[in-house]
Amino acid sequence: MSEVGTEQVVERPSWRERLTATTWWPLFLHTLPAYVLSRLCVLAGAAVVAAELRVDANIAEERGLPLTDPHSTQNTGSAVRPILEVLLSWDGKWYMDIVRSGYPRTIPADVTYFMNEARAAFFPLFPMLGRAADVVLPGGDSLAVLVMNNVLGLVAIVLFAVLAHRLYGERVARRTATLSALFPGSFVLSFAYSEALMVVLAAACLLMLIDHEWTAAGVFAALATATRPNGLALVLACGVAAWFAVRDRRDWSALVSVALAPIGFVVFQIWLGQHTGEAGAWFRVQREAWDEGASFGLTAIRNSVEAIWQPMTSPTDTITALSFAATIALLIMSWKARLPWVLTVYSWAIVLLMLAPATVTARPRFLFTAFPLIIGAVRWYDDRSEHDETVWPLTLAACGAGLAALTGLYGVFGAIP
Repeated sequence: MSEVGTEQVVERPSWRERLTATTWWPLFLHTLPAYVLSRLCVLAGAAVVAAELRVDANIAEERGLPLTDPHSTQNTGSAVRPILEVLLSWDGKWYMDIVRSGYPRTIPADVTYFMNEARAAFFPLFPMLGRAADVVLPGGDSLAVLVMNNVLGLVAIVLFAVLAHRLYGERVARRTATLSALFPGSFVLSFAYSEALMVVLAAACLLMLIDHEWTAAGVFAALATATRPNGLALVLACGVAAWFAVRDRRDWSALVSVALAPIGFVVFQIWLGQHTGEAGAWFRVQREAWDEGASFGLTAIRNSVEAIWQPMTSPTDTITALSFAATIALLIMSWKARLPWVLTVYSWAIVLLMLAPATVTARPRFLFTAFPLIIGAVRWYDDRSEHDETVWPLTLAACGAGLAALTGLYGVFGAIP
């Protein structure tokens, strides 16, 4: 594996010259239809949920019975409201609470998931941008956040393609864009979740690390660590890039990225402690309200075994097993593709952070944030695709179906995202 995956030159062009030289516009034009198709898959999954809820409501109205489904809504008038409720469900509820009410001033002892104070577990940058989007966009805060996230999702997929193009050329870049857009975990780009913002910042950081733009890389990493806990994987990526820079070129300025990277996480912890009057408030909420502990992968293994031993009895276990298997496959393919070390370490760190918790473990949305693995898998396949091209369309079809199915399953609260 190489440090950056590109040959060294005597005089590096400025980042503006590199941006101009990158064929980002053709990549955008290629990405757009794939992204639109993928969002239609998400919409289809949410529409199925809306239809089911409407049927339940109609039956209840006709028979004069109470609603048996707690998620049904009577007299909605159209499918728009239940579709929006799907896209705003799960973590979206907590983020919208922060958008509207900010963070709690105090956190009670033995805080639980059923208390509004549990929202203190969620990082601030995404709801801050959501609040700003609500000021700019019409239609209310819910619509503003969803529009913002879908735009961020498109930016993320284009950045994935730009990163792949920088490393492996146009063919791999185009396929990376298509596969990333349809990857089942990309459902999160249309939900009110923070992953869209996080992967935009992560992709920008990795691009800056490859180009040795240390300050910019550190700033993007700092913003990412203020967005999600797994943004801390970028601290390791910056550390690896800096180690190569110091070892090979005595470029001590690379350490700037390492110093800047964790600032988002640290500042949030300090601010939340002062805001609530309790040092370590985030860690207590994680432990008490969300039962976060460490299993070091044992939960993922146990749930996967249960899914195989008792198939289809738990949709959540089934998703865990499929995600775990996909993780192993992507790791193997990316290793064989010889991804640059910076991207490899970032991806490994994301996977470790995904598998470590004792509660929510391997999930498609977490795997999606390890997007360099998708680039590596596409590179590995591209080297062999001349022998068999039938696998590619089948893979895309399966991903699109999985994208719609996951959206529907999460929409009916059939599994934990």
